[in-house]
Amino acid sequence: MELQISQITQIKKELLSIINAVKTKIEIEKGFGIDTISISKLNGKISMPELNPLIKNNPIKTPLTDKQIDSDGKERRAQLLENLQSEMMDCHKCPLGKTRTNLVFGVGNPMANLMFVGEAPGRDEDLQGEPFVGRAGQLLTKIIEAIGFKRSDVYIANVLKCRPPGNRNPLPEEITLCMQYLIKQIEIIQPKVLCALGTFAAQTLLNTKSPVGTLRGRFHEYKGIPAMVTFHPAYLLRNPNDKVKVWEDMKKVRDFLGELLQKDSNPS
Repeated sequence: MELQISQITQIKKELLSIINAVKTKIEIEKGFGIDTISISKLNGKISMPELNPLIKNNPIKTPLTDKQIDSDGKERRAQLLENLQSEMMDCHKCPLGKTRTNLVFGVGNPMANLMFVGEAPGRDEDLQGEPFVGRAGQLLTKIIEAIGFKRSDVYIANVLKCRPPGNRNPLPEEITLCMQYLIKQIEIIQPKVLCALGTFAAQTLLNTKSPVGTLRGRFHEYKGIPAMVTFHPAYLLRNPNDKVKVWEDMKKVRDFLGELLQKDSNPS
């Protein structure tokens, strides 16, 4: 009789573990804005990542509000970005300037601590003149919110500011000609952390040919700025199982920024 009770107790524990794992999976999916879930099974056990901190833990503090930051500094950076955008309106250094509907310069907080860099505008972005507004952009917004920020807290830009026809990959000469504008954006914003989304952003910023799969998961450096590499949101839409890897990368960004903001608020 004691053996049977022991077995029942063990079964209950295993069932409870599975139920909790499924709940955790669903919570993570919701945090990344994905409606369908997939559960992988390994040796009869479900392996789950850490719980989304938005569900159980307190998110990190967001950057300082407009009233708290140096308003003159913000206005100055905003003006510099506006001047740079005006300069780009007349840019026809490559053929993309003739085929675009709108220049997709960048959007967000000029005083952002975190800056995301993507590849190039897509159809929706070309039509609206703003980066990451399509399905991939909606997912990026969910990712940003999952680490305790709002989209308006960060700055978002692309390596290319004009849409390649048919959403083809950027050409090396296009990247070379357009990269100077991204460099100026980074210099104006002075983010504490860069996040490179996808192959072209990562390889361009880090000057490497290594694939995202080998670059992600740790901080690199771009001109003294810590840079995290992760998968592009468009890739996640095609490969939702890899969202767990992106979540791991973004937790590192969240924690790193949290430590920096804490040091800034409590200088020694």
